[in-house]
Amino acid sequence: QLQLVESGGGLVQAGGSLRLSCAASGRTVSSYTMGWFRQAPGKEREFVIDISWIGGTTYYADSVKGRFNIWRDNAKNMVYLQMNSLKPEDTGVYYCAADAFPRHTGAREEADFGSWGQGTQVTVSS
Repeated sequence: QLQLVESGGGLVQAGGSLRLSCAASGRTVSSYTMGWFRQAPGKEREFVIDISWIGGTTYYADSVKGRFNIWRDNAKNMVYLQMNSLKPEDTGVYYCAADAFPRHTGAREEADFGSWGQGTQVTVSS
């Protein structure tokens, strides 16, 4: 069973940066599209960014384009999220997720992802 554990969250001032990490265990994630979602207080969880299992193709939510970046280290079974120029509206719990199916592309919705981490809190102060 695939387990995902996020780390790296914290409190940062607006304009600052954070790097989140997602450690996978129980299964190699090299053949899975991996994504990050976030949930702000009182709001539904939303898609942030993902990276395809093949070719490293990335897809971003409009709200984070130019500020966030995702990459993966398949040798370490890790996925990373670099967040720059953070804004207060980026505040929320960030979740790492793995596509429900291997060798699948186009995952964007929550239902497309079958494994989730417990989340890590990111708070951006103004």
